[in-house]
Amino acid sequence: MSNTEPAELGEGHSPAAWTAVVIMLIGFAAGTLFFWFDLAWGVWASAAVVVIGLVVGAVMAKAGYGVNGPKFVPKHHSE
Repeated sequence: MSNTEPAELGEGHSPAAWTAVVIMLIGFAAGTLFFWFDLAWGVWASAAVVVIGLVVGAVMAKAGYGVNGPKFVPKHHSE
């Protein structure tokens, strides 16, 4: 069985990706609670937070904090 994948893909291990994911997780968690308590305004506000997380991640990636950005320093794992 051959392994054709590179050892380290490096996808998603950047400050831009982590920030976007954390913001979107907060939005999803809050949206779930608002849905549970039947608060429609909260569900829509949480949906907006999820979209804001996506935009923040894209802006940070454009600012150089993405995987291929000049401000991103990858961490190497020792084997």
